[in-house]
Amino acid sequence: MTAITADALSLTRRRRVARSVLVTSALAGAVAVLFVLTMMVGSFRLTATEVISSVLHLRDDPSVDFVVRGLRLPTASSALAVGLALGASGTIFQQLLRNPLASPDFVGITSGASLAAVFGIVLLQVGGLAVSGLALGGALLAATLMYVLAWRDGVSGYRFILIGIGVAVFFEGCTGYLLTHAELFEARQAMHWLTGSVGQASTGELRLLLISLVVLLPTAVLLQRQLRALELGDDTARALGARTELSRAGLLAVAVILVALAVAVAGPIIFVALVAGPIANRLLGPAGGGILAAGLAGAALLLTADLVAVHLMPTPLPTGVVTGAVGAPYLLWLLATTNRQGAGG
Repeated sequence: MTAITADALSLTRRRRVARSVLVTSALAGAVAVLFVLTMMVGSFRLTATEVISSVLHLRDDPSVDFVVRGLRLPTASSALAVGLALGASGTIFQQLLRNPLASPDFVGITSGASLAAVFGIVLLQVGGLAVSGLALGGALLAATLMYVLAWRDGVSGYRFILIGIGVAVFFEGCTGYLLTHAELFEARQAMHWLTGSVGQASTGELRLLLISLVVLLPTAVLLQRQLRALELGDDTARALGARTELSRAGLLAVAVILVALAVAVAGPIIFVALVAGPIANRLLGPAGGGILAAGLAGAALLLTADLVAVHLMPTPLPTGVVTGAVGAPYLLWLLATTNRQGAGG
């Protein structure tokens, strides 16, 4: 009986791994197609061959290279990188806090970044990289504040979320106060940043996010085993040999830095972090919880949202408008279903 059980467990594990690899590969393929498609469409249409040849420097064509590398590649790269960061950080929050409503959008991190950025635009009258630096600092400060306030014999998921919501409301009130006392030009500039758009990043900001993803995304994948242990509860995680507080702090640090850099690059693009993880888990099925798959789902969502915002609307819109319009109904559905299931708190 023991041998049969071991064989069954081994078969189940192999099936889960195979499904995880298949789904992750399919998501990577979809992201690659959307990445190329983003650079094909526009007033100057290009073929996929022209785009790929220009990006990989396989052919010299000044007009095509100017459109692809100079105009469209930075925006497409920004959407890809920000989507990866938001998707990965969102699913870490949701799994770590064991709540589908746990998202950087709602627990104060994005609000902290927004307050710091608006403070810089309105009071310090800075722009560009300085605003991104302030947003990064604001997000990190908000996360540190929430962790300190929530820590008591270990960070409880619901306590962290409730404190995060309170911190977010406070920060949003402060942001509104700054906007009401700003000059018209500064208020417009701040509101544009607060809407969120993947096309507003400078080369330095984007390069910092890309380099950070190369380091942090593999780190998050390596920490995934610790994350799955923490999902079972602190007592079970300790029994499995996990150092709960150290693992939780490390995972939170990775997630916070990812979302902070994403907000610094594109502004507070809402709902991508909330939606990407559940989409990836639905595709993964029993092999759910994949951080890389969630990141790829976030990238696919943001690339699609940017295509819709720029090319399918009568007037080009910031990317955050589209993600907000799609994400709000999902949030209402999530609230309704989690309450029916008794998981909504």
